[in-house]
Amino acid sequence: MKDKKFGRDLTVGSIPKHLINFSLPMLLGNMLQSSYSIINMIWVGHIVGAEGLGATAVSFPIMFILIGIAAGVSMATAVLVAQFYGAKKLGQLKMVVDNSVCLQLVLSTVLITCMILSTNPLLRLMDTPPEIFSMASSYLKISLSGIIFLYLSFTISQILRGLGDSIRPLMFMGTGVVLNAILDPFLIMGIFPFPKLGLNGAALASVISQAISLTIALTYLNRKSHLVSIQFRRLRFDRHITWLIARIGFPSTIEQCLISVGSAFVTKYVNFFGPAAIAAFGAGSRIDMVAMMPAIAIGMAATALTGQNLGARKPERVKEVFKWALLLGTMISGIVAVFAFTFPRTILSMFTHSEPVLIIGIQYLRTVAPCYFLFALIFVSMGVVNGAGQTIVPMIFTLISLWVVRVPIAWYLSRNTPLKVTGIWIAMAAGFMVTAMIGYLYYLTGRWKKAALKIHSFKEPMQTAATEV
Repeated sequence: MKDKKFGRDLTVGSIPKHLINFSLPMLLGNMLQSSYSIINMIWVGHIVGAEGLGATAVSFPIMFILIGIAAGVSMATAVLVAQFYGAKKLGQLKMVVDNSVCLQLVLSTVLITCMILSTNPLLRLMDTPPEIFSMASSYLKISLSGIIFLYLSFTISQILRGLGDSIRPLMFMGTGVVLNAILDPFLIMGIFPFPKLGLNGAALASVISQAISLTIALTYLNRKSHLVSIQFRRLRFDRHITWLIARIGFPSTIEQCLISVGSAFVTKYVNFFGPAAIAAFGAGSRIDMVAMMPAIAIGMAATALTGQNLGARKPERVKEVFKWALLLGTMISGIVAVFAFTFPRTILSMFTHSEPVLIIGIQYLRTVAPCYFLFALIFVSMGVVNGAGQTIVPMIFTLISLWVVRVPIAWYLSRNTPLKVTGIWIAMAAGFMVTAMIGYLYYLTGRWKKAALKIHSFKEPMQTAATEV
């Protein structure tokens, strides 16, 4: 059953069909986002130079920390929306939406202020090379100013996906990506009537496009009188729902922050080997994201299907969700793995023609690309567990794979063996393998089924407990 106004019922019908119909728009959206990121890197690499590539790569872990914080609240929102929608409890669903928006507004405002003031100390902490420090600082500060638009956009997309609607998030994201791609060359090169801003122009283009995309999303929801229409003057805050969001979202937030901080440490180790290494790392990481996108999209589809089916008390369908999601994800990410391993120079040449950067980048892809086959297993396993509301488990697994495997091995191999920077690439591959192994083993235990949220006992909205914000 598909409710044209609210979303899609994922508790009945063909699971492979649901996975394809749900994940395909997300995959297209993720590919759009990745395409933009790649196009942005191409513009920066060929116009600003290798220093520009290095500056964006250094800035990425810091932005990723903030994205991770938003992802925690968004993940909790998607899980609760999916389960309440599966249980047909629309009053509680609306309360989740209002409280999630309130939380994101508060978080983004506080974080923008704190992070802009902390930009330079953070870049120094990461041993950012002096040649790119000033460029990275200004790029990062401009990017940080758009966090509020990014947070609210994440929330709206996850709400709609929890309802089974992955088409509208694709439309909103696609609009932002197209605007970003158009604005990039104008602001970087200073094409009339815009000033020439160099790397800062790329950051400003992102902020402008995020703001416009969010405006379009809000306009659509409110004009269509959608179930999840968002009117800021009517938002209501409820302590019970907020606690539920926090309980589910906090582990996911910690997980994403652990990933981000781990990425910052790895970047710090790469910085030790100079601008060419960090530029190669930045380019190679974009290829990683291309390989991850299908697995992430299908993993998010698995989260929505798991959440709705557990909410509808149909846990038997989740096994089929896992099987089909793993098959689809592995096939797509595997194709990227083959191309990245076989033609690394051709792929990296899109970003730069600097031979030192290409040599290091080829080593990176030849080491990491085989692990792309594991991405589906990682994200589908975690997607099912998250859909059950047991977000603390992926956090623990991330803690192990990053801080027991990737970060210490990267430090040891790069500083104490002849492998040097290649040791960091080996550590990254090891981290992927450990995450895939422990995620799959936990899925097989079936313990996540017992941890599914007891939403059927959740009371009707308590208006007396709500206060205006």
